[in-house]
Amino acid sequence: MHLYRSALLRFADDGTALYEEDGLLATAPDDQGVQRVHAAGAWRALAPLYLPQASQPVTHWPGRIIAPGFVDMHVHYPQLDVIGSPAEGLLPWLENYTFPHESRFADAGYAAGVAGFFLDELQRNGVTTALTFATSHPGSVDALMAQAQARRLRLIAGKVLQDRHSPDGVRDATEQSLIDTEALIQRWHGKGRLGYAITPRFAPTSTPQQLSGAGALAARYPDVWVQSHVAENQQEIRWAQELFPGTRSYLDVYARVGLLRVRAVYAHCIHFDDEDRAAMRESGAVAAVCPTSNLFLGSGQFDFAGADRMGFGYGLASDVGGGTSFSPFHTMLAAYYVGREGQTKTGLSLAPQRLWWLHTAGAARALGLDGVVGNLQPGCEADFVVLNPAATPLLARRTAGAAHLDELLFAMIVLGDDRLIERTVIA
Repeated sequence: MHLYRSALLRFADDGTALYEEDGLLATAPDDQGVQRVHAAGAWRALAPLYLPQASQPVTHWPGRIIAPGFVDMHVHYPQLDVIGSPAEGLLPWLENYTFPHESRFADAGYAAGVAGFFLDELQRNGVTTALTFATSHPGSVDALMAQAQARRLRLIAGKVLQDRHSPDGVRDATEQSLIDTEALIQRWHGKGRLGYAITPRFAPTSTPQQLSGAGALAARYPDVWVQSHVAENQQEIRWAQELFPGTRSYLDVYARVGLLRVRAVYAHCIHFDDEDRAAMRESGAVAAVCPTSNLFLGSGQFDFAGADRMGFGYGLASDVGGGTSFSPFHTMLAAYYVGREGQTKTGLSLAPQRLWWLHTAGAARALGLDGVVGNLQPGCEADFVVLNPAATPLLARRTAGAAHLDELLFAMIVLGDDRLIERTVIA
């Protein structure tokens, strides 16, 4: 058993933050060797019970905060090197930057190099669980999964499916793409802390045959994830309507082929109506909200109030490389800006505790990993970050003056970046 003493942040089932200024976190390995939270709470109450069981001296981090590792619900590992590329909008950005760069992942050595840097960057920013796109090349999945497995990370990834409207170098072949996807599921899904996601890039770059095949795989493997994009950009929506006549909406394209279900994660979900929102709720599908990407590409803004009113799940995501930062603090701050825009019309308030929950325990719940990651309650895998609220002079000054927990959390959201993450601990 390992004991850690520091300020401690975790979440109740209803999303309320639980905070101990002097806390104890006790972890112990399960039968697979994964460290899990055994106890969490006030040092004064728990220390007499757990000190006699500790296998080594207590790790004490005075002036620090132990918090759950962040969960990124949507990120593209191959787009690391196109972050910050200027473009008029989504489709020109894909054509001019993303597709040419992703073609390089046919080279296994190149894919491995990017995968290592990508995982380093996630951990440096305190992200301990991610749902990520690879490219259309099966080797891009192998490169990422092998390195994640070596680090014992909880990671979900998938080979992109795109058999039309894509240039040479990234376009795949319909039948072979589905064969490759099934082989990758069998090779990686459930191995250690890894999961697989069936990954059509977005409906316009897949033929009806490929989407139907993806739906058949989703039915055959109900415990894998599905991930794609929907209703991000008006031009993209018009294109989908032209390519799939007779469907009620862009989301309906996925529903008709069996890709709208539990463990289906759709990035963006901006331009929805209530029928779309109801379909998400009834199917158990969830949204990955990507505020820095949506602001950067001018796509629009996620309707938090509409999602809450209709009752479908969502969590936060970086969407690198359309997103502008790996930092969860930047993502939470951008979500706050979007929420403020809605406040004047709906009364919506994205409070600090809610923002933090949406990038940790709430995102884990959306992924179907509630009680597994994103929290530090007993039974959770012990992925956590150690925060230094005095990491910069301004941050130190502001957090020292925080009168209550919401002020402390919000100061870190507004002023934080990778310097706030002093260390990232993997279970």
